Amino acid sequence: MIKNDAWISAMAAAGLIQPFEPQLVRRVDLDSSGSRPVISYGLSSYGYDIRLSPAEFRIFRHVPGTVLDPKNFNPDNLEPTTLRTDNNGSYFILPAHSYGLGVALEKIQVPDNISVICIGKSTYARCGIIANLTPAEAGWRGHLTLEFSNSSSADCRIYASEGVVQLLFFEGEPCQVSYETRRGKYQDQPEQVTLAKV
Repeated sequence: MIKNDAWISAMAAAGLIQPFEPQLVRRVDLDSSGSRPVISYGLSSYGYDIRLSPAEFRIFRHVPGTVLDPKNFNPDNLEPTTLRTDNNGSYFILPAHSYGLGVALEKIQVPDNISVICIGKSTYARCGIIANLTPAEAGWRGHLTLEFSNSSSADCRIYASEGVVQLLFFEGEPCQVSYETRRGKYQDQPEQVTLAKV
C-alpha cells in the first residue's frame, strides 16, 4: 500500500527524511525583498518531493578511446559543472542531449518494510528532463544519487535547493533480508555523487 502524508510526517519525526518540510513549499522568502517562486518541494498527499543539493552536479562527457564500463567506472567520464545563481535561484545547466548526476539534499532512512520509488516532477518532464531513478530498498539510508537525461534539443536549468523528484513510499510484509543486513554497496551515501560500483 502507498503511504500517505500523515504516515510520512510521523516517520520523518523518527528520521525517515532529514531535513523535513511538513508542507509543500512553492515560494521562499528572500531577505527583505519579498519572496520568489520555487519548484515545489516537501510533503504532498502521497509522497515527498526532495531537493537537488547545491553540493555537486556532474555531466557525462566522452573521453576519446574509452567506453563506459559499469564494472570499472572511469570518473574522468564525469565532469563537474558550475553552480550558477541569478534572481531565479541557484542552478546547474544540463546541456541538450546529455546525461548528468546530482545528489539529494535530504538524507533518507528507509524502514525494513518499505520500498521507495523515485519519480520525476512534471515541471521538469515538460522541459524534456527525464529522471532515471532507481528504488531505495528496505533498510537503505543516505543521500540519493539522482540521474537526469536531457532529451530536448536545448540546454536546461536544474535548480538546486528546489524540488527535483518525488519519493513514493510503499509498505509490504517485512523482508527477510534488507539492504542494511545484506550490506548493500550504496549504503550511507554522502551528499555527493556516488559513482557506479560492482
